[in-house]
Amino acid sequence: MTDQIQRFLFDNTNVRGEVVSLEKAYAEVLERHDYPPAVTRQLGELLAAVALLTETVKLDGTMSIEVRGKGALSLLMAESNPGGELRAIAQLDEDAAIPDDDAGFTELFGEGQITITLDPREGRRYQGIVTLERDSLAGCLEDYFSRSEQLPTRLWLAADAQRSAGLLLQRLPDESLNQDEDAWDRMVQLAATLTADELLSLEQHDLLHRLFHEEQVRVFEPKALHFGCSCSRERIAGALLSLGEEELRDILAEQGGIATQCHFCHTRYQFTVAEVEAMLDDPDGPPPTVH
Repeated sequence: MTDQIQRFLFDNTNVRGEVVSLEKAYAEVLERHDYPPAVTRQLGELLAAVALLTETVKLDGTMSIEVRGKGALSLLMAESNPGGELRAIAQLDEDAAIPDDDAGFTELFGEGQITITLDPREGRRYQGIVTLERDSLAGCLEDYFSRSEQLPTRLWLAADAQRSAGLLLQRLPDESLNQDEDAWDRMVQLAATLTADELLSLEQHDLLHRLFHEEQVRVFEPKALHFGCSCSRERIAGALLSLGEEELRDILAEQGGIATQCHFCHTRYQFTVAEVEAMLDDPDGPPPTVH
């Protein structure tokens, strides 16, 4: 299975869609962490979802989806950009019991919310928030599109220990494109026959044929996806400066330097006392380089 996202639309309708399949990128996320099976599945679904939504909104920048709850699973976060780079992470409540292997979305998170952040290369940052009122990630994201974007959107997400996949259908507001009044309801009914095993195992061409072989489907060139982390020494330096001078000096006094690592990819970054002092003297300058 190739890591890619495939756009498609139905001729003479205002219905469009995307299907995403992930294997290697998903494996690279999982190999850096040791998550319980139930958390792994939710992380895989979120990784597929962020890929689908990034392609949907046509953002020239970074999209992140952050799910926070009050259950054993306190945080899920996934990030994507137009270059096809994906990364994701999960955090469990240290005081909570390890979730059962078959624990579902609501059981893992309890009460909480999803924050979707669009961070364009140019222009203003945007955030949308939706509460966790449905019993699946897909359902909560559908609520987001219904309330924030006012676009009828359906999502099907699935993940196991090796693969992650998703299907999205969306009804566009331009009714002038639509010559088939029943198209949206029909496509949703057809897509609803898809099983999680089929979503994870079928090649994308076979999946679309399985669902929509009687429809006029126009398929576009697929886009390759891969694991990629946006961390850098410059970004880590900026995060350290955001702690404030007093806290940084306390850390230096206690540790004689600062060592930290990216939570997503585990790349380690070290800053000497002299390097931190240089950052404090010129916070707008470039981060000190390692010699």
